[in-house]
Amino acid sequence: MAMEPVLTQPGLGVTTTTMTTITQTGGDWSTGLFDISGDVTTCVLGSTTPCCLDMSVAHQYGESLFLPLLPGSTFAMRVGIRERYKIRGSICDDWVTVCCCYPLAVCQMIREMRRRMKRQTYQVSTTLECS
Repeated sequence: MAMEPVLTQPGLGVTTTTMTTITQTGGDWSTGLFDISGDVTTCVLGSTTPCCLDMSVAHQYGESLFLPLLPGSTFAMRVGIRERYKIRGSICDDWVTVCCCYPLAVCQMIREMRRRMKRQTYQVSTTLECS
């Protein structure tokens, strides 16, 4: 009978490390459409130059800065954000929000991206004792 070769020597122990990343998904939008008090800079940009803020949303979403120049792109990004983070709502809600409240919708979208993109990472180390 052939014995298997020893690949590791007995020692004090083996330490394994596990990294876990948690991203918030589900629920409603984290801020309301008219919730402008929390982020003054976003509010000012949204009321004066919403197209520039829309470009920032596109960049954070991972698209080209020039995407907002295409018709319907803000609506598409809003639907995409809602789908990506599993936010309750409908395409109809998104369309009405973007068409009727464009500056407020863009402000809400960028606030949502900033809050949802914050990840919480935990590191867990485990030591196994060998004898």
